[in-house]
Amino acid sequence: MINPHAPAESFSIVRNDALFRLQRAIGLIPEEGNGILRRAIIYSLLCWVPLVIWAFFTGRLMPDDDPESLAGHYGIHVRCLIAIPLLIIAEAGAQAILPVCLAQFLRTGLIDEKLEPAFRAIIADGIRLRDRIFPWVVIAGLILTWTVSFALIPNKEEVSWAGLEVNGYGFGTWWFLLVIRPIFNVLLLAWIWRLILTSIVLFRIAMLPLNLVPAHPDGVGGLGFIQRIPIIFSPMAFAVSAVIASSWAHNVIYHGLPVPSLYIQMGMLVAILAFLILMPLLSFSPLLAKTKKRAAREYGALLAGHGRLVHERWIQGKEIEDAPILDAPELGPSADIQTLYQAASAMRPVVINKVTLLMVVVPTAIPMLLVVATQWPLRSTLGKLLMALL
Repeated sequence: MINPHAPAESFSIVRNDALFRLQRAIGLIPEEGNGILRRAIIYSLLCWVPLVIWAFFTGRLMPDDDPESLAGHYGIHVRCLIAIPLLIIAEAGAQAILPVCLAQFLRTGLIDEKLEPAFRAIIADGIRLRDRIFPWVVIAGLILTWTVSFALIPNKEEVSWAGLEVNGYGFGTWWFLLVIRPIFNVLLLAWIWRLILTSIVLFRIAMLPLNLVPAHPDGVGGLGFIQRIPIIFSPMAFAVSAVIASSWAHNVIYHGLPVPSLYIQMGMLVAILAFLILMPLLSFSPLLAKTKKRAAREYGALLAGHGRLVHERWIQGKEIEDAPILDAPELGPSADIQTLYQAASAMRPVVINKVTLLMVVVPTAIPMLLVVATQWPLRSTLGKLLMALL
């Protein structure tokens, strides 16, 4: 039973979803805790060790002068030893960051007593949506369709390390088809669903008349704390980039693929991942733009009234009576009230800043920089990228 008055700190995009409950039912997740490190090790070794043992005994591990050996296909090793455990470890960040950010809406006064029931209803709906089975049915259907289609029309380049052209479907091919790739795809699609769920919750919150502070020093009306949310999905970006980049690395090293021919694909990958991960924050842009426009009028009128009275009293020498605005301690001298106006005028229409962008772009770019480094000096390449970003 979902508690409609549950605190925001109780919301998690990971804990108690269908995948979480399944793993707990089969003993991978203990009754107390999340078993993150244990699951990361189990999934990683389950995928990688049987394949390496098979390759060793069949001579496919690293035969001499064979570019299609298992050792040379970096994508398999990256998928098993980096991407899969990373997608599991990322759950810790999600459970630590998002509930705190949601609770901050209440702590900072963005959600007042009038808005709190609607806010808590959004959280309750998010929990209810997270616990539904339907998204996982869709995920299972996609993976099943993908697996069957590969079995019927195999991509020989993807499993050339298994000797498919000579021996047909062997253990290595089936292990990759039925174990490694489904596990990776389940974890990846689970994170895509969690990103969608986060977007839905934040979009509904952004539709509320939040009590933004136009002159807030964070430049986004007091919403600066949600800039941490994209870091939840940075491991997903790194995992995707690492798997794709490792496949490129094989072609670059063993088949002479020129790195410059990949630049467009690299740029598109960074742009797509950055847009998808930063998309939840864009939900607040209409509210920020509307607040900034209103603040320009209101703070402008305040500054004009204050400045006019100051001019009349100190320049024209008039006796100003009953003008509490001149004596208001929170406004202070003219310089202070101008600072308020300038802060309101500098309010950004988007929550995203350079640090937020770097939290997504850097993890995505690192695997691709390693590919570039196979043909270009890494130091100069990295320096140019940082100069472009900073």
